[in-house]
Amino acid sequence: RMEVDGGEGNEGGRLSFAVVCASNQNRSMEAHHALKTAGFVVSSYGTSREVKLPGPSANEPNVYAFGTPYKDIYDELKFKNENLYTQNGILVLLTRNMQLKRAPEQFQKELEKKFDVIVTYELRVYEAVLADVISRGAREDRAVYVINLNTKDNQNSAAIAAESTVRLARELENSHSLEDDFDKILEQFNQIEKKEMINIYILSTYTYTQDK
Repeated sequence: RMEVDGGEGNEGGRLSFAVVCASNQNRSMEAHHALKTAGFVVSSYGTSREVKLPGPSANEPNVYAFGTPYKDIYDELKFKNENLYTQNGILVLLTRNMQLKRAPEQFQKELEKKFDVIVTYELRVYEAVLADVISRGAREDRAVYVINLNTKDNQNSAAIAAESTVRLARELENSHSLEDDFDKILEQFNQIEKKEMINIYILSTYTYTQDK
């Protein structure tokens, strides 16, 4: 079972971040790249039943199982239609993903890693993550902070959201007490970024919610 644990357990007191979208291809991977480049401890996931990437038309997506290596997806799409998937940026996206990790991962199947902060980029993803975290339960009065930044699933919006995630991560990690500072940090972040946000803070069996 994934433990919902506190930053004190991480090396050097660093916070552990998870970034989550539907397919672990675009939004979460853009944020993964940005946070990793900025030096944060980060993992990325999707919550859907399967991985989907744009195909020749809206009714013809490319569908894969979680765990299918990015390299395999890249090779298949390049073989199918190199021009199409070069022009729409999918091959570039997959190349970036290959440099970060082997394959897309499903959040619900993460059984080992501990997270202090989970950032999602879509309401249904947020709800799926929240349901999963609550079902697993918090332990020993440790806290997990789940934050949603609604983000359109395109590469430009993902890049903007990733930059915002890095700024938010800096503020959260600079706090001496997230329990005391969380609301204030989110309020200030929302005022500056003007993001459509929802956040929740879970401590043991106590749940606090606030719409942004």
